[in-house]
Amino acid sequence: MARKARFDMQQFFQALGDNTRLRLLNLMGEREVCVCYFVEILGAPQPKISRHLAYLRNAGIVSARREGKWMHYRIVMPPHVGATQILRQTLDWLEEDKAMQSDRARLTKACCSPAKYDLEGAPLPAAVSEQCCEAC
Repeated sequence: MARKARFDMQQFFQALGDNTRLRLLNLMGEREVCVCYFVEILGAPQPKISRHLAYLRNAGIVSARREGKWMHYRIVMPPHVGATQILRQTLDWLEEDKAMQSDRARLTKACCSPAKYDLEGAPLPAAVSEQCCEAC
């Protein structure tokens, strides 16, 4: 009989206690995003972005899937009801922040013009690619 892993409250709050990780969560929102977009929009090296994404995965906030050489990340709600409420409220708060809105605007522009960001061939963010990139 497999034992269910305990939810680590301290790790959850530490995951939310870093601006880079908050920016990553903000960019994901309700969509799945390829790591290459995080690197370009945040202007940080890929190893740093990957380290922060791994921290979010270990905290049970983010899941990942591989598509060829690209890694895609999306938010998952934690198994603890209180943590889920806190995460939802945090995401709502991020939506109101001007700097976070600016990051999301850059993601939308990157989606419709990958060549501009030197991301040719990178998969588009799932929710965004379905709605905006057919017009390009």
